[in-house]
Amino acid sequence: MRSYVVEHLGDEKTGVLIVDETGFLKKGQKSVGVARQYTGTAGDTVNCQVGVFLAYASEKGAAFVDRALYLPKAWTSDPARRAEAGVPGEIVFRNKAELAELMLERAFEAGVPARWVVADSFYGRLHSFREWLEERGRPYAVMVPKTNAVPLGGRKKRIEQHVERLPEDAFSELRPARDSGGRRPWEWACLDLAADPEKGMRRWLLVRRSTDDPDELGFYQAYGPEGTPIEELVRVCQARWTIEQCFAEAKGEVGMDHYEVRRWDAWHRHVTLCLLAHAFLAGVRSAAAREEDAGGSGKRGISTRA
Repeated sequence: MRSYVVEHLGDEKTGVLIVDETGFLKKGQKSVGVARQYTGTAGDTVNCQVGVFLAYASEKGAAFVDRALYLPKAWTSDPARRAEAGVPGEIVFRNKAELAELMLERAFEAGVPARWVVADSFYGRLHSFREWLEERGRPYAVMVPKTNAVPLGGRKKRIEQHVERLPEDAFSELRPARDSGGRRPWEWACLDLAADPEKGMRRWLLVRRSTDDPDELGFYQAYGPEGTPIEELVRVCQARWTIEQCFAEAKGEVGMDHYEVRRWDAWHRHVTLCLLAHAFLAGVRSAAAREEDAGGSGKRGISTRA
């Protein structure tokens, strides 16, 4: 699946890896990993399974390249439930960030052409997750809550305290580098944070403000090559929303959440086949778009090798 996505959507200049999770609402207690837990799918704590996913996005399109089912401790510590659901013996408890790191490591080792890692604030708020990426020299742009503390001007303060001191001219309306149009306009401010001179990298704090409502703010911490233009940082930050579209397509078009299986292997088979079907559709869309851009003179068809 990963190789198929890279073959049809891979792009060294614009590729990013995106981490996120989604929930699968359930009624009973037998489905592997099911528990009362929070999921953004419902916006509440409900009875559900939660999967952590890794998507790849470039200017050619977007699709998933990996997946992991989150098992709460109530499952990993219960031999009877594990046996009934067919959970392999080597599976131990890992939190969602650790599952994301495992998938990212697989993508890195496979040479997936992605310059950046992107994630929402559930992952971005974790210093351990950002540090894990920095140790590997991997650029990232992650959403963070306003309560995260960052060092700026020799003082470490909560982001919201730094933002209160920003002058009005710190914000400017920007469209990201290689913007395809259609995105909602935002105003952005970019603040330099600590450099990482040994790796030739720098950290930034980006603040996004709605042009319609100045009180609507979003915050990102980024780490990347020194001299990265703000337009590129904005492009990467906005790429995070691509995975939300992928979830909607995978559930709405190929039935990723339409299943009644209960066991470990069955969940992975169903989800993997759905993601592969979604990747195929993404490749078809990409090929059609390139053909249209070429005035219909491009080569028709797409590889069916998975």
